[in-house]
Amino acid sequence: MTPLDPTLLKRMYRTMVEIRAAEERIADLVEAKIVHCPCHLYIGQEAIATGVCAALGAADYVWGGHRSHGHYLAKGGDLNAMMAEVFGRTTGCSEGRGGSMHLLAADVGILGTVPLVAATIPLAVGAALAVKLRREPHVSVSFFGDGATEEGHFHESVNLAAVYRLPVLFVCENNFYASHMPLLERRAKDNIVTTAEAHGIAGVRIDGNDVGAVYRAAVDGVARARAGEGPTLIECDTYRWRGHVGPSWDTDVGVKRKDELAVWKPKDPIARLARLMIDAQIATASDLDEIGAAAAAAVDRAVDFAERSPLPPANSLTAHVYAGKTGQ
Repeated sequence: MTPLDPTLLKRMYRTMVEIRAAEERIADLVEAKIVHCPCHLYIGQEAIATGVCAALGAADYVWGGHRSHGHYLAKGGDLNAMMAEVFGRTTGCSEGRGGSMHLLAADVGILGTVPLVAATIPLAVGAALAVKLRREPHVSVSFFGDGATEEGHFHESVNLAAVYRLPVLFVCENNFYASHMPLLERRAKDNIVTTAEAHGIAGVRIDGNDVGAVYRAAVDGVARARAGEGPTLIECDTYRWRGHVGPSWDTDVGVKRKDELAVWKPKDPIARLARLMIDAQIATASDLDEIGAAAAAAVDRAVDFAERSPLPPANSLTAHVYAGKTGQ
């Protein structure tokens, strides 16, 4: 296997570290009751958004769900605008109206994140259909969790994309839990990737904590999509470190997760890439410390920006609720 370009590895490391720094700060802000909107954190899953988005172009589309801070940042969304949105400020990427689970940055291809499970999968397929009808070279990517594969939206969307050979990547972030329910209490078998074969599309299951493996799978899927060969399902095995929603560690919810976290934390995708780069003499520990410090400083600036930004005026509460209504 050809080693990945050192510049690419450093860029992906920088992205993962920024996502982790932002998420850990948001966790602290939620615990301190400074941030009040529900926040589903991406800590532990950073390699997936980073690896996939590194394989995309600026004009490609990304759709996410409720745990999408990482997707937003990996695709190039503005950190200040995301933090301001989490704070509910007018400078947020959705003007303070959406909060953590409704992120938008159309200028870099982020067309929306929606908290309803599986809701953006058909939207990603619709975007891919539009691309094909317009004969454009773009690709549409849908990120979703393992729980979404049990929704009708998922199967209907994969089937339509398969029939019309649409340029779409279905990226399943399999963290083995739908909220707090383990996968094998919801399914008879751990076999999400076989959905691809059933619908007649390409499918692969990979280690979602290996950013290089994610990147390579995404590159293959993107190339297939751009060549008119249809969709790809990429199942990425991973694990969320924090609770389904909020900053807790899920060690006291009465499920076996409390025993699993100690197994998964040593598989940290950031530490894994750090070791790879140091061993290959691509970067030194000092280099990586500088990247971490830069990410922390960027998050500090984003929090300061959000805190200084204005709240939406009270008379704008009903704006955008009805067509043509912009406020009182």
